[in-house]
Amino acid sequence: MTNAQEMKKAIQSVIKDMMDRIMHRVLVEDPFIKEKHKSDKPLYAALVPDEIFKGSHFERRFVTPFGSAWEKLAVVAAEKGLGHGAQGVSITGNINSERLRRIQETLNSLEHSGKGKEKVRPNWKAELKYILEGESTKLIPTTVICDVYAENRTNHKKYAFELKAPLPNSDQTKVGKEKILKLYSMKPIQIDEAYYALPYNPYGKRQDYAWSFPARWFDMKNDSAVLIGDGFWEKIGGAGTYKAFITAVNEIGKEYKDRIYKEFLGIEPPPSLETDGL
Repeated sequence: MTNAQEMKKAIQSVIKDMMDRIMHRVLVEDPFIKEKHKSDKPLYAALVPDEIFKGSHFERRFVTPFGSAWEKLAVVAAEKGLGHGAQGVSITGNINSERLRRIQETLNSLEHSGKGKEKVRPNWKAELKYILEGESTKLIPTTVICDVYAENRTNHKKYAFELKAPLPNSDQTKVGKEKILKLYSMKPIQIDEAYYALPYNPYGKRQDYAWSFPARWFDMKNDSAVLIGDGFWEKIGGAGTYKAFITAVNEIGKEYKDRIYKEFLGIEPPPSLETDGL
């Protein structure tokens, strides 16, 4: 079995495990009950078909598990690509007090700009340069827990990723940026590269990414510390990883769409299901 085949099989294993748990939940543990829905929301039930709310019932139980699945998928890509990957790794090092002060100053200026003064726009290169110029003799032990950690087993480079959902909120992004700035501020530095990463781009091209909340903290279209979609997967798994990911998901997609139509919605899948996919 080739490395690409191994990666595809590992990706499918993560997706299948997640989807099987979701199906068990919506069919057995927490099914949609029409009578309860009509009792809880009689106005909604009187005006909107039950199937609409049945779909939203499934969606809510699908979106949350996928948050942790992205990290598992990233670890799979790292293991098959760079050579090593892990979730929730603690990285500890010393940061001088002036760099820590400058990190907070930078974050505060982004958070509170635009209120009666000129708006401060994020600029990763300039911000990092300013922070790393900070010098102090007082060293403070600091620990950062990164979402995904990876190592290149060939050249021994170490990577840290703050991996968020494609439409992250402002607070998540602020925390992610603070962690990345701290990683780069450690002396001696403990990683080679650190990134704020999104697993895919719902807007298509990076230059079209338009979700406003993370834009307060990063220039999402230009900052080198930001990876979106294929840029992330190629970095952590090597060339061809994003294509392998899409292929792996499409191969098992019909099986689960079929089950959702038949077992959850109680209807036959439409004929177009054969050709649907990512």
